[in-house]
Amino acid sequence: MQLKFPVSEIQTWYLRYFKESRPVDLVHEARIETVTALEVCARGWYTKAELVEVCRWKNPRSQARVGQNPESFIQSVTASALSTSDERLRIEVLTLLEGVSWPAASLLLHFGIPNLYPVLDSRSLWSLSIDNPPVSAQYFQYEFWWEYTQTCRNLAKEAGVSMRSLDRALWQYARVNQRPSYPHV
Repeated sequence: MQLKFPVSEIQTWYLRYFKESRPVDLVHEARIETVTALEVCARGWYTKAELVEVCRWKNPRSQARVGQNPESFIQSVTASALSTSDERLRIEVLTLLEGVSWPAASLLLHFGIPNLYPVLDSRSLWSLSIDNPPVSAQYFQYEFWWEYTQTCRNLAKEAGVSMRSLDRALWQYARVNQRPSYPHV
């Protein structure tokens, strides 16, 4: 995986994310970051309401399926993911939740364990020269996700930015430069 723009421009693309995003989207995102993520980190698991809110942000169509998960199952699965040191278990256990695909699972880790995990997103992948990522989330595999995670960790470290800042920069670069017919995950 190779960044399509110089590492020195990560901060520039991060700032453009805020300038070019809709205020309503930024407000919802800020709520997830400042309230939901802090509560999840302090508690060590997601509630049903938090799970639905975070998954809705990634994919509004998943809301009904995600809402079918029982509260106790959500707590057990997310507590497992957020407490284990096994990287494979951490991501894959989250996909046991109804309506939670690899991209949504990556988002749950992104907010549940700050600054360690990128959001698996087709725009971000495109910014890392993955022009044809798996179109369907069911085709993601651990090895691919782990390579993506390590690449993003290295880029964030090299650029001296948080994982959240890198995520926004990658997404914004693709938003501006990617051809419109590109499939999104």
